[in-house]
Amino acid sequence: MKLRALHLVKTSVGAVWAFRQMRELARLGVEVHVALPPDGPMVPEYQAAGIKTHLAQFDFPAKKPWRYPRTANELRQLVNHVKPDIIHSHFVGTTLTLRLALGKRHPIPRVFQVPGPLHLEHPFFRQAEIRTAGPCDYWVGSCRWICDRYTKSGIPKDRIFLSYYGTDVNQFPHPEKGKLRRELQVDATKKIVGMVAFMYPPKWYLGQRRGLKGHEDLIDAIAICLKQGANLLGVFVGGAWNNAIEYENRVRAYARERCGNGAIFLGTRSDARELYPDMDVVVHASRSEGVANSAVESLLSMVPTVATNVGGFPDVVTPGETGWLVPARDPAGLANAIMDALGDPVRAQDMARTGRERVLRLFRVEETSKQVLEIYRTILGLDRNN
Repeated sequence: MKLRALHLVKTSVGAVWAFRQMRELARLGVEVHVALPPDGPMVPEYQAAGIKTHLAQFDFPAKKPWRYPRTANELRQLVNHVKPDIIHSHFVGTTLTLRLALGKRHPIPRVFQVPGPLHLEHPFFRQAEIRTAGPCDYWVGSCRWICDRYTKSGIPKDRIFLSYYGTDVNQFPHPEKGKLRRELQVDATKKIVGMVAFMYPPKWYLGQRRGLKGHEDLIDAIAICLKQGANLLGVFVGGAWNNAIEYENRVRAYARERCGNGAIFLGTRSDARELYPDMDVVVHASRSEGVANSAVESLLSMVPTVATNVGGFPDVVTPGETGWLVPARDPAGLANAIMDALGDPVRAQDMARTGRERVLRLFRVEETSKQVLEIYRTILGLDRNN
């Protein structure tokens, strides 16, 4: 009998990492259903992959709580209609809706694959999530830090699994160089320090004063490098997430103030893979990070990589082996790592090559999806022949 899994995602615009996993699960013979909001560009992608789509928003309506009863009722109706063997949620909000709507004692096993550690870094939100779980709830951490945090919070180890969100590794590296330098009209004498990340504004209720991806920290680091005489250009790829235009404008203004013409913003691009080859070093300055897809992409492109020592980055970036790790919120540390990478390009390239080999081993989506299927079978008590 074909295993039937119902997946919950809160967006039909992004979360490509969740889509890739579902696509491969469908190829492995799982009957995959997904509930996601209507009208986003990912909807036809799911449908083309043979995934049964159910158009609904099941993110927890924290800002409009009066909508929750209707949302919960719609989810219960969907579960009764699909009759899944297992329910797989990919976001905190969809997980809370799922658990509260069905109750702690619902018999269908529920998997929360945790894409990022942000809610786990704050005791109130961590405990709020954990306390909604029942005996049929399981967790899949997308990095070692997440798994360790749940273990330290008292979750039994047999209910916690590790599986990375995989990627289509064959899309990297892009074979041609020159596109970015031609566009910017800069030659090889100027080093390009790149960052590829959307701009997520600070969450004031979490005490944040700077954005999640650390754009301001990298701007400060670039300013330090420029003061030291480095001939470099900071290139930021990625615009405002979820229409956070005001925050993007603040970041751009901050860069002009701190770096003058030493930083440029390209906005949201669909051709990031074609831009990596011209970057001399890529910096991931996040203050919180989960699946580390950004570091995965830069290493797949064999670009020297600097990352902060948070979340999933240490799973792929090992100092002196595959790149540089710097404490979060440390612009001076970022600047030192950038100057080190630019000062010894041969060593930096060797580490990037080693990093690519590690990523190919850990993040091939065909393999990570097999791991998820094995997790399903373990939870359901099935052997490999079922």
